[in-house]
Amino acid sequence: MIRKNPTGHLPVIDQSAYIDQTAIICGKVIIEANVFVGPYAVIRADEVDENGDMQPIIIGENSNIQDGVVIHSKAGAQVTIGKNSSIAHRSIIHGPCVVGNRVFVGFNSVLFNCKVGDHSAIRHNAVVDGRDLPESFYVPAMSYINARTDLSQYPPIDISISEFSESVVSTNIELVQGYKALQNEF
Repeated sequence: MIRKNPTGHLPVIDQSAYIDQTAIICGKVIIEANVFVGPYAVIRADEVDENGDMQPIIIGENSNIQDGVVIHSKAGAQVTIGKNSSIAHRSIIHGPCVVGNRVFVGFNSVLFNCKVGDHSAIRHNAVVDGRDLPESFYVPAMSYINARTDLSQYPPIDISISEFSESVVSTNIELVQGYKALQNEF
């Protein structure tokens, strides 16, 4: 469902993107080329700041927002998902938040009030709250990172993790093309 928010903003969606019919895209959302938005995902830009303004939620080209993902923002803060990034099933991205290019966010992970550097990987059930992560950073499964976390205790990203992330992006670009072709059959 594509709909306006209470302030009248309507999503802007590139024609090459695929939005599952069960997904909800609401308000000041920009979805770029070849993006896949899976079943029951919710991307909602509808809260305003103290001045009545809001920043957009931007989903970069070739990225995928998988089944049941929620992307929202507190008080009109911006959320950006970079290019060629994957937000896996049932994750929550809550703004203010910037996810860089070629980032993988694993199942059920939560990101809030943070920036994640390019080429990073956050594995399943991890939480990043109030702490920016540098480029090519690896967050193991079930980690909890906050403002006081010593990032030096985390291992470097492994090439196999990067290759896995790239394969998820490739698969979802193929899904965009496949589902777009099927839309003409119904």
